[in-house]
Amino acid sequence: APICNNDILQVSIPEAIIEHDADECCFSEAPDMVGYQALGIGPGLGTSKETEDALLNQLKNCQVPAVIDADALTLLAGNREALKSLPSNSILTPHPKELERLIGKCNSSYERLLKTCELTQTFDVYVLLKGAYSVFITPQGKCFFNPTGNPGMATAGSGDVLTGIILALLAQEYSTEKAGIIGA
Repeated sequence: APICNNDILQVSIPEAIIEHDADECCFSEAPDMVGYQALGIGPGLGTSKETEDALLNQLKNCQVPAVIDADALTLLAGNREALKSLPSNSILTPHPKELERLIGKCNSSYERLLKTCELTQTFDVYVLLKGAYSVFITPQGKCFFNPTGNPGMATAGSGDVLTGIILALLAQEYSTEKAGIIGA
């Protein structure tokens, strides 16, 4: 984490182990992932050029499943070629606007579902599309719908929590499919 975030992180989460970035204000260096079971990246990341370079380097060299959300999705939408180098068993967790940046505008929810299935198959990734009825889509084209959503899930930060939940499941060696379904 950039050192400028140190105080707030230590006060908010005193048990957190923080590895400081060389840049004082942004994520600019990909940390070594040796010993980690999964990577969560995106919430609060930022979108600077230095951060984009570090993100692409991190994803290219990552050997563990990644949960990719928020700013990381925004940066990937601007560089679709980078989707080809995502770690195996990665999960993208976009809300509809973030997904639109990745697949383009859709005229219906059915078209959005078809384009998302195409994305998962083309880049061998999983997608958990957040919404009133979240859907988890596998690279094999399987779709798992959660019809029990509620407006409270549209609260700022709930996607960050979802990233953490799925990340924790992957770190406990749940399969990507099971982690995504439970998260949905």
